[in-house]
Amino acid sequence: MTGGTGPSRSVVRELPVLVLIAVALALLIKSTVLEAFSIPSVSMEATLAVGDRILVEKLVYRTREPQRGEVVVFDGRGEFVGDPVAKDYVKRVVGVAGDRVACCVEGRVTIQRSGSAAAVALKEPYLFEDDGARFCQAGTGQQCAPGAPGVLVPEGRLWVMGDHRSRSGDSRANRLRGDGTIGVDQVVGRAFVVAWPLSRAGMLRNPLD
Repeated sequence: MTGGTGPSRSVVRELPVLVLIAVALALLIKSTVLEAFSIPSVSMEATLAVGDRILVEKLVYRTREPQRGEVVVFDGRGEFVGDPVAKDYVKRVVGVAGDRVACCVEGRVTIQRSGSAAAVALKEPYLFEDDGARFCQAGTGQQCAPGAPGVLVPEGRLWVMGDHRSRSGDSRANRLRGDGTIGVDQVVGRAFVVAWPLSRAGMLRNPLD
C-alpha cells in the first residue's frame, strides 16, 4: 500500500512547481517572443477585421528595422493620438526614416525615398475599397496638389496608416508630434499571421516587398 501511494504523493507535491514553471515560460514567451492581439476596430479592413486574433513576433526588430508595408503593433501611450484608453495600435508602415510621404497622384500616397530625386505613387493592393481619403502635412480630409511637401520621416521614426484610410486614426492625425510619426522603439512587433477565426486564418505578407 505504501509503495502504491508514494508516486501519487510525489506528483501532488510537484504539481504546483510544474504549474509555476509553465506559467513562467508562458509569460517569458509573451514578453519576448510571441503575443496574440485582438483587432478592436475597422481601421485595418479588409486586411484585418474586427475580432480577428493576430500573432505578433517580437524578435524580428532586434536584428533589423521595420520595413515599408509591414503590419506592426505599437505602444501608442505618450506617442499617439487615438482612443485615450487604448495602449496597443495596429497599423501598416507606409514611411520609414528618410522617406518623404505626401499626397497625391490620383489620390494615392507618394513616397520619395532617401537619395531619390523623384516621388513615386505607392501601389497599395491592401487598401479598403473606400480608401479615397486624401491627406497632406496638415492632416486628413484635405485636398493636396501634386508635389505637396508632405512629411519627411526622421531617423528612428515611422509613418503609419490604416488600410481603411477613411476610418483610421493614424499618423495623419497624430497631433502629439508635428510630423505625425511614431518611434521605432515603440513598436512591439510584426504581425505575421491571422490565427482566428479559422475562416480568415492566413499569413500576413508584405505586398510592398
